[in-house]
Amino acid sequence: MSNFKQKKFTSTSGKEYLFQFPGIRAVAQISDRVKNKFGIASDEKSADEVLKHVVVDPKMKIEDFGTNVKEFNEVIFAAMQFMNGVDEDDKSEGSGATSEG
Repeated sequence: MSNFKQKKFTSTSGKEYLFQFPGIRAVAQISDRVKNKFGIASDEKSADEVLKHVVVDPKMKIEDFGTNVKEFNEVIFAAMQFMNGVDEDDKSEGSGATSEG
């Protein structure tokens, strides 16, 4: 599991998070799970899945953000971009390495 790419992310408030790529199959499964019957992704389900499978430190749930919607949105957006390979900073930060080589 720790063989997947990791990235440290610091929010504008200064809080640090560690993201870990869950693998291509897991990304496809997450994408399938978050969609409603019309194929539209649910924001709540997406956030739950990203917090469960991508944000590995600190382990969090939506409720852990309290009323800090700005922090929540920033972390979820960054983690989803990382998970989907839309990572502007494509350097392998942290201790992880890419799974392919």
